[in-house]
Amino acid sequence: MATIQNKKNSDIERWVCIYPAYINRKKTLAEGRRIPRAKAVDNPTYKEIDDVLSTTGLNFRIENKLYPREISKEVIVRGRARVQIKNDDGTPINPDFPTRESIMFHLGALIPKLKSRSGKQASSEQNQQKDAGSSGAGKKKGKKGR
Repeated sequence: MATIQNKKNSDIERWVCIYPAYINRKKTLAEGRRIPRAKAVDNPTYKEIDDVLSTTGLNFRIENKLYPREISKEVIVRGRARVQIKNDDGTPINPDFPTRESIMFHLGALIPKLKSRSGKQASSEQNQQKDAGSSGAGKKKGKKGR
C-alpha cells in the first residue's frame, strides 16, 4: 500500500481541499475560518468557488462532501473543492497560486464580484432600507396603547 508521500502530486488524494467554511466571514477561527475576516466572504457556496476556480487555470474537482465542523446538514452548505497546486516535480502549476492560502485569498477577493453575488446584495440592501423606514412609525410611548 502506497503512503501519501509515495503518491505523485497529480494524484487527487494529494490535491488540497478547500471548504466554503475556510473563507466564510461569519465563521470564527474555531468554527473553521482560515483567512482573516477582512479578506473573507459572507456565506460562500461551493458553486461560487467553482465559478472562480474555473478562471484560474488550475485543475480542480468539486466533491459532495460536508465539512466536519459544520453544524447544519443542509444541501446548500455541502461541497468542497479539491485543487491541484503542484506538478509532479513539486513546482507550482500557476506561479500566482503557490499555496492554499493564496487560493483562498483569491477566492475571497473574487467571489463578491460575481454577478450572482451582486444581485443578492442589492436585494438584501433594499430589504434593509424598507425595514428601517417602517419600524419607527408604528411605535407608541407609554402603557395607554395596550
